[in-house]
Amino acid sequence: MDDEAFDNLPREQRRSLIRRAAFRPLLSAVVLVAVYFVIPMENLESASAIGGLVLGVIFVGALFAWQIRKIVRAEHPGLQAIAGLGLMLPGYLLAFATLYHLMSVSAPGNFDEPLTKIDSLYFTLVCFSTVGFGDITATTEVARAIVSAQIVGNLFLIAVGVRIITAAVRLGQRRRGVAK
Repeated sequence: MDDEAFDNLPREQRRSLIRRAAFRPLLSAVVLVAVYFVIPMENLESASAIGGLVLGVIFVGALFAWQIRKIVRAEHPGLQAIAGLGLMLPGYLLAFATLYHLMSVSAPGNFDEPLTKIDSLYFTLVCFSTVGFGDITATTEVARAIVSAQIVGNLFLIAVGVRIITAAVRLGQRRRGVAK
């Protein structure tokens, strides 16, 4: 938010932009979580873990690319980056939560206990935060491979993703002629 153009705006307009930048991702997260809980996933016995992972990666990758493009073209790239992260992170986490739930429904032995949607979301958040309580564990090689893919994705998102977003903000600022 060290964008000169942003700093030169009237105080009320800056506050309005910040409120919108915070509200949009919050609303997006609420909608995504609501959709996650509303969509019936109990009868998808044939769900493929690998297919789900591929679809999840494609979804998150497309969302990431779309947000990077929006950041670079935004009038206020720093604010768009905040909004973009607020959309990408819930999308990423819910993709894995959905995958874990479908894996549990299709083959209950993938985890040490059957996972409800809330259990799946909880497990995803525990893995993402690196807390690793150990109260839910992956018990098959496929499940462990998927959890390992999430862990690598977490590291990538944190290390490389944040760097890419930062570079996109700088590029967007340069495009606006306000880079420092």
